[in-house]
Amino acid sequence: MLCDVVSVSPTPDFQIDLEYANGERRRFDMRPLLQMKPWSRIAAPAQFSRATVDYGTVVWPGDIDIAPETLYDDSVALSAKQRQ
Repeated sequence: MLCDVVSVSPTPDFQIDLEYANGERRRFDMRPLLQMKPWSRIAAPAQFSRATVDYGTVVWPGDIDIAPETLYDDSVALSAKQRQ
């Protein structure tokens, strides 16, 4: 069962910190995707930082999103120290 993303925090180095409905916190590295369409449209820091959560996943203006399965499967758990 896939758990919904409930909050997202973009980092300056094009990663996103995710919090899931079950309380889990994970980090996803967007850098490899920013070379490809449609994510190349958010490769500027000002655009990337506009990430929000909608329908349980991360979205950006201009109808750009990413599959919640990809976010979870390709992210790493954040340690307590990384969450601070």
